[in-house]
Amino acid sequence: MFATGKGAQVRVVGIDPGLTRCGLGVVEGTAGRPLTLVDVSVLRTAPDQDVGTRLVDLERQIGEWLDRVRPDSVAVERVFSQHNVRTVMGTAQAAAIAIAAATRRGLPVSLHTPSEVKAAVTGNGRAGKEQVQAMVTRLLRLESPPRPADAADALALAICQVWRGGAQSRLAAAVSTAKAHQAQARVEVKT
Repeated sequence: MFATGKGAQVRVVGIDPGLTRCGLGVVEGTAGRPLTLVDVSVLRTAPDQDVGTRLVDLERQIGEWLDRVRPDSVAVERVFSQHNVRTVMGTAQAAAIAIAAATRRGLPVSLHTPSEVKAAVTGNGRAGKEQVQAMVTRLLRLESPPRPADAADALALAICQVWRGGAQSRLAAAVSTAKAHQAQARVEVKT
């Protein structure tokens, strides 16, 4: 499962959901150390097919990817309201498929907003696509920016999870332990 120890290597798949284009990027590393690009791609479905067929195809493709790259966790972009309802619906459907595919394989899933990802990668939650692509290129020591933008966005999600996910996991574990101690103390008080 997801490594939370300080200095532990972790492999994360970042998924930039989309019904027509779905970016997937795999990064390996640990917070504070140079990261390694494992793989990156953009999955596609045909816009002329019905939605159900496209979702099944997307689930198959994401599942094959997860089975092949064997990540420790998955980071998916949190869907937010956009002006175009059709676009947000397709994005939300693709995100749900990604979450289901990861969960089916027992992988922890984290959701990150675009501004969280931008802040993690560039230091600015309002950074533009070009800034994100430039930082992903620099952080992964690539010769050129990943294209299309969906690929760079997926890698940015994975980078964000490597850098922030360990802290989030440790915090969640601490909260869980504290709740368990509180429950045990209540049991001891009653007896």
